Amino acid sequence: MLCAYLDAFSGISGDMLVGALLDLGLDFTAFTAAMASLELPGCELRLGRRELSGISAARFEVKVSQPQPERHLDEIRALIERGRFSDSIKAAAIGIFSVLAEAEAKIHNTTPQQVHFHEVGAVDSIIDIAGVAWCLETLGVGELLVSALPMGTGFAKTRHGQIPIPAPATMQLLGGFNLKLGDGEGEMVTPTGAAVLKALAASAPIPLPFAVQRIGYGAGSKTFSDRPNVLRILLGERIAALEADELLEIQTNIDDLNPQIYDHLCQRLFAAGARDVTLTPALMKKGRPAITVSVLAEASLREAIAAVLFDETTTIGVRFHPVSRLKLAREIREITTRWGTIRVKVSRREGRAATISPEYDDCRRAAVEHHVALRVVMQDATEAARAQLK
Repeated sequence: MLCAYLDAFSGISGDMLVGALLDLGLDFTAFTAAMASLELPGCELRLGRRELSGISAARFEVKVSQPQPERHLDEIRALIERGRFSDSIKAAAIGIFSVLAEAEAKIHNTTPQQVHFHEVGAVDSIIDIAGVAWCLETLGVGELLVSALPMGTGFAKTRHGQIPIPAPATMQLLGGFNLKLGDGEGEMVTPTGAAVLKALAASAPIPLPFAVQRIGYGAGSKTFSDRPNVLRILLGERIAALEADELLEIQTNIDDLNPQIYDHLCQRLFAAGARDVTLTPALMKKGRPAITVSVLAEASLREAIAAVLFDETTTIGVRFHPVSRLKLAREIREITTRWGTIRVKVSRREGRAATISPEYDDCRRAAVEHHVALRVVMQDATEAARAQLK
């Protein structure tokens, strides 16, 4: 599986990322033909070069020759759906816009469907997002990682008035990523760049054992006094190693809650961003039976997880401590079986599939649809995955 590492020492924007991906050797004619299927009027795609600090980088631009309307999420989804792209490219592009709509909706106290996309709904951003999805699939990238992100300082003028940098939407999207607050002049990470990362990428573990195959550079439009405004992308493969991450374990003991509530509690915790939730029987003082609720989550979600525990349980206090994990690299693959397409989670070690776990919901749906035992569907999905992943 190819991995793309974004060395974002000058931040990231949609046009920088497209330029860097094209600089890896993609056919620009094929790219423009794919983007033309969006049937967006009044725009021209250009690919040139820009030299910054002696670094020659691809400069991708969308030149718009006529005014463009404000667009809602449903309108942008329809634009992408009519494009001549694979289903996976469409899903990735729509996913990027969806996470952006959710962030904007939270900031403006509305719903994702009611969000008006102004700057990000423009033609250039639609092409940037669809273009990123096309480039990643064409290159065969299965994993996207990003370095710590410089977030810049200052204020920016928008249709809503003066807003702080980083923009509220950008900050909302980058929860869980490694950030360098106060680093850089002006806006270093745009909402479009942040949305791509939220939907498709993860912070790179440090150190990152990596075998580089190709390197690309994408130039931005601004000029900074302290660094070249360039995004560097490394395409290659991870060298066999266990992944690591840093999380919080948030716990509480409960001895007086209706057991029927625990299922609902777990669902709310996962919806709040929990990575894992476990319920463990425990004995408290005076021999009282209890349940220990343990939640693994990113540090930025501590307050949100605690709020769910206070809302849904009788606890009056929670405890937390940092935990470090070693884990296998994993990916979701779609496998063809006699019962239809089933998603499976594949964990890898030293380049080989170590564990294969069919997705329960897919298997259950297939079992009900075909009137067959669930265990048969799960077994067939596992065997089909092993055969197709050899």
